[in-house]
Amino acid sequence: MTRISDMLDEEQRHEGKDLERGLKDRHIQLIAIGGAIGVGLFLGSAKAISKAGPALLLTYAFAGLAVFFIMRALGELLIHRPVAGSFAIYAEEYVSPWAGYVTGWTYWFTWIVTGMAELTAVGVYVHYWFPDVPQWIPALVTLVVLYGANLIAVKVFGEMEFWFAIIKVVTIVAMLLIGLAIIFFGVTDLGKTASFSNLWSHGGFAPMGMVGVVLTLQIACFAYTGVELIGVTAGEAQNPEKVLPHATNSVTWRILIFYIGALIVLMSLVPWNELNPNMSPFVTVFEKIGIPAAAGIINFVVITAAASSCNSGIFSTGRMLYTLAQFGQAPAALGKISKTHVPANAITLSAAVMLVGVALNYIVPEEAFVYVTSVATVGAVWTWGIIVWAHLKYRQAVARGEAKAVFFRMPGAPYANWFVLAFLLLVTGFLAFDAGTRVALYVAPAWFALLTVGYQMSKSRSGNGALASETSR
Repeated sequence: MTRISDMLDEEQRHEGKDLERGLKDRHIQLIAIGGAIGVGLFLGSAKAISKAGPALLLTYAFAGLAVFFIMRALGELLIHRPVAGSFAIYAEEYVSPWAGYVTGWTYWFTWIVTGMAELTAVGVYVHYWFPDVPQWIPALVTLVVLYGANLIAVKVFGEMEFWFAIIKVVTIVAMLLIGLAIIFFGVTDLGKTASFSNLWSHGGFAPMGMVGVVLTLQIACFAYTGVELIGVTAGEAQNPEKVLPHATNSVTWRILIFYIGALIVLMSLVPWNELNPNMSPFVTVFEKIGIPAAAGIINFVVITAAASSCNSGIFSTGRMLYTLAQFGQAPAALGKISKTHVPANAITLSAAVMLVGVALNYIVPEEAFVYVTSVATVGAVWTWGIIVWAHLKYRQAVARGEAKAVFFRMPGAPYANWFVLAFLLLVTGFLAFDAGTRVALYVAPAWFALLTVGYQMSKSRSGNGALASETSR
């Protein structure tokens, strides 16, 4: 353990010289908020409401509790070692070299696939205004712009993501304020029927029973995916000891307010059984309020949400490849830094793969793309599980005197760790109940087997590059 720690400390000093700590507190908070609040809330929440009714609030609250512990565990590890590789590094140090390798590549692929899907979404949503424009053109333009922004400097990425997130947050806050005014003061025609009683007056609070709550757990879980982006920003955060704890705490409760608060107001304004599961609930509510061009407004917000997610994907995949290259688990060229202090080669490769993904959407059958995105689904659960497992092992190392304790600690450990792991296992099990997600349980073993082969090859190829070949456990 000592040798691993020494090597990682050297890597942290090396990284500090290469990467620029240009991300401020406001950047990091909005990056995490923007990563978690996306198309799922603005478009997909209607389908979740149709499956659970108002009891969906319990689903999001339960998943939010797990996310709170995940973020506190990650925050403690980030203060202990604020590096760009984040959870891949923690898995390497406190779980096993194999876990570090698998986590790094799985997280990279998770965001690559997410980026592919979001670029395709941009092309689809642009058709709302320009139906004759080929779908690949807006997707390509979006990728080029985001790629260029990520190459310039980390500050440019931070500013772009900040404003992307602001658009989403302003939309939700506007809906909350307008909605509360309608509920309390009865303004507009919608005020005649709007009431918090709509949460329990149409078949009860849980019209589908607890089955609806359980079967929507994975929807809520995946809706929160993206909060862990704070970990990827750690290597470029200004004053990480101050910024990261504040961002970790505030992001958790703000996301809970935006999700749960938005759902409470939405279902109070319009009864859950009157929301079209195939239409954004925001569009439905804005149209009933009488806001002109409601569908156009939400379409614009959804495009920015998709672009924001892709922007985060380019950033995070570039940093993860950079970290893998530092330890000999990816080509050395990907570990080089440009004059603007960004991992340009790693960013370029990630963007190029995303570009291939846009083309594949036209030439590969839809079923094949579902198989790929299923791996991304498992990748999100794997990453969260690794964070809390590595934290558990870190605390054990602290107890043995092999690691230093930090001032920012996760409450409830180790019981909270076991709670989160059990929750994630439960969510994984429920993937089998839906035909659209069941494929993930078939594809995941093949993916991890492929990574195991890649790990063995990288270990034998890089004599002293990877931690795994340098140490024995």
